[in-house]
Amino acid sequence: MSESATSGVRGMTVESAFAGMRSVTPVVFKAGCPDCRGCFELAAGALRLAIGATSRTTFYSFTCPDCGASVRKPAGERIVELLTGGGVRTLRLHSTV
Repeated sequence: MSESATSGVRGMTVESAFAGMRSVTPVVFKAGCPDCRGCFELAAGALRLAIGATSRTTFYSFTCPDCGASVRKPAGERIVELLTGGGVRTLRLHSTV
């Protein structure tokens, strides 16, 4: 590379690199409670994802904000992808065999 091609990069600060960025909108997920039939939106921090060895042991869970019930639902590949991409904390389950 020539000196002129890299001189602009060396002078860049973190402040100038992020100067044009706006605040990031938090990811929310739509969910429903099978107990009270409530529909609501949850932040990534309100959900937990457990990834097991099989589809039967892979699920996500949350506490219903309306009735307080603990909810556990199966998570297929697409749900796992969306939740992990949205910042949901993930627990990998290991068998003890």
